[in-house]
Amino acid sequence: MPRSAEVVIVGGGVVGSAIAYELTKRGIKDIVILEKSYLSSGSTGRCGAGVRQQWGLEMNCRLAKGSVDIFENLSDELDYDIEFRQGGYLILAHNDAQVQQFEQNIKIQNSVGIPSRFVSRQEAREICPPINTDTFIKATYCPTDGHANPFRTNFAYAKAAEGAGVKIFRYTEAKQIILNGNKVSAVVTDKGTINTPIVVNASGPWSKEVAALAGIDIPTYSERHQCLVSEPIEPMFETMVISFQIGIYLQQVPHGNFVMGIGETEEPSYNMRSSWQWLEFMTGELLDVLPVVKNLRLVRQWGGSYNRTPDAAPILGEHSQVEGFINAVGFSGHGFMIAPMTAVCIAQSIVGKNPPVDISPLSADRFHKGEMIIEPSVVG
Repeated sequence: MPRSAEVVIVGGGVVGSAIAYELTKRGIKDIVILEKSYLSSGSTGRCGAGVRQQWGLEMNCRLAKGSVDIFENLSDELDYDIEFRQGGYLILAHNDAQVQQFEQNIKIQNSVGIPSRFVSRQEAREICPPINTDTFIKATYCPTDGHANPFRTNFAYAKAAEGAGVKIFRYTEAKQIILNGNKVSAVVTDKGTINTPIVVNASGPWSKEVAALAGIDIPTYSERHQCLVSEPIEPMFETMVISFQIGIYLQQVPHGNFVMGIGETEEPSYNMRSSWQWLEFMTGELLDVLPVVKNLRLVRQWGGSYNRTPDAAPILGEHSQVEGFINAVGFSGHGFMIAPMTAVCIAQSIVGKNPPVDISPLSADRFHKGEMIIEPSVVG
């Protein structure tokens, strides 16, 4: 365990690993990542793998568009196939109010270069032949949305970061963050103390607890969500099908498996166990939209955590109460898809440069100022 580091990152998921990698590109290589379990053991390895740009706020569109631009070249840049495929996202509108919301969304998306558009029910069927067009009135489609392998993306960033000098300590837990006045001074772990002026909180489901180590209270909480994967079958369609109203998403990945999930009401907890009740709920809702999947055989079902905030938007940037304590948490189920541009923005701010996307509205201060960010297009 080193006695000092320029930056200590708590959390070795895709966000923490990507931030470490982006920092090395900007000349900071004396970095330690603390991961209390194995890489991808938290939210990254349990997510649905989707990557979409169809958001309702310009800032989120820019974070997502910037991330897709990075995803498109990431396998080459990191010399590791992250299995990024762009089969598009088909988002269903079930009523006039949703159509009106999506009209506003598309204007914003197109203004930042996202090629989304409305499609009729007939065109939706051409994109996804088995879909039941009686369940929606219109849809939006963006052909450059897609999906990537979360494990491989996490490992690729971590491998590249380690190759540039970053030290990753697996099964190592941060136990205390020592302050000198209102400045970060050191991190105490279960294997030793690291003196450092900067700590990045990228701890996913445990973000609130890690912030508390520095005496900071952030309004994040964790909530169980579940996914499942089917056996692989012959390719049927490439797009992700998603409905904000039902809370459902489904895609067929390159290996032929279907990966799908649905949000349901859950109390805050760290429960990551799967349940038969969720499976029954999921299949009931899914078969209305895609009856053809009724004969799929399921291989595995699992639970994971959404680390949520009161407005379902992340908390990004240095905390106003503690100099050197930087949050990259509270993604509310969308961390994987915007991790690449989030990492760029955080790394830029650490080296004292302007990030390509203004993330200042995402500071933790917005909650006590009454300036919450309300994104209209979220699942769950």
